[in-house]
Amino acid sequence: MRRAHLEKLQLCDALERIADCLPKVDLLACLSAANTIVPLLRDSHRYEETIIFPAYETALASSGADIDSVRRLRAEHVEDESFAGEVTEILLGIGHGKSIDNVEAVGFMLRGFFEGLRRHVAFEREHVLPMIGIVDRS
Repeated sequence: MRRAHLEKLQLCDALERIADCLPKVDLLACLSAANTIVPLLRDSHRYEETIIFPAYETALASSGADIDSVRRLRAEHVEDESFAGEVTEILLGIGHGKSIDNVEAVGFMLRGFFEGLRRHVAFEREHVLPMIGIVDRS
């Protein structure tokens, strides 16, 4: 889980660098990020949903807490994966030399995506992992 969080945050940093450099971006950085997004999210979400979330649900239920946060996290996974496809498509186009028609819109899209990922990771670090007995000191 720590590795998945680290990889997600590194991706967020890469996307932020791209957003900050628009419209003059490193084409290879765009291609690299584009090729990382979907597999990273797919693999980490599968792990979270099969290993982490069931443990979190059990911990919540045993403490008498509401399990609505698990449903929200699962919904965020669906939204993130859908958004990831859009971001990947844009980055692949840019990485292959396609001109950026609306720099502000692309920057807004990238920021919306990586800020959502960062919030998701922060919630898992602050609430989910401690509840299942994992202390994340990073």
